[in-house]
Amino acid sequence: MAGLRLLLVMTLLTGVLYPLAVWSVARLPGLSHQAEGSVIVVDGQPVGSQHLGIDLVDPASAQDPTADRYFHHRPSAGADGPLGAGDPNQSGGSNLAADNDELTQLVHQRAAAIAAREGVSVDAVPADAVTASGSGLDPDISPAYAELQVGRVARVAGLDEQRVRDLVTAHTAGRELGVLGAPTVNVLALNLAVRDAVHEQP
Repeated sequence: MAGLRLLLVMTLLTGVLYPLAVWSVARLPGLSHQAEGSVIVVDGQPVGSQHLGIDLVDPASAQDPTADRYFHHRPSAGADGPLGAGDPNQSGGSNLAADNDELTQLVHQRAAAIAAREGVSVDAVPADAVTASGSGLDPDISPAYAELQVGRVARVAGLDEQRVRDLVTAHTAGRELGVLGAPTVNVLALNLAVRDAVHEQP
């Protein structure tokens, strides 16, 4: 009987009360957005999460990379092609060593594809544009990679290039505490700003 009572008490504590307490805390003002995955909703439709390198602002535009008016994320190790979008249902790196021939070849393929897409030399392509993050779903890119894409985005979207550059600046986050990490640009937030700028045009 003592064992049965202990089972019932632990079931109540760990199977009912604890999950209920966690759920209740997640509903507190200021925490619910993060608890629900930080999903960004536009016009009643989810377009992505601010913490994932996947967005649905205009997925069809990526079918023709040179005619894509939006900024691209970092590549994903789980993508079908060298520059394909990642799958939000799975995450992870390639587990290939830095001197692995397959990884080296993949990086060269990515650099060539990005250089052709942006109309620049391969040497102008920054490192984060051709290397996947550890998760494969990094939501941010470097300001250098964002700057590389400004010309194409402005041309295809029909926006003034300086206007697009100002949007990049406005969506660039500095170093944590002023010294940690590197400046980053959240791609989803930037793409939404580009979309708004396009819609604002007469």
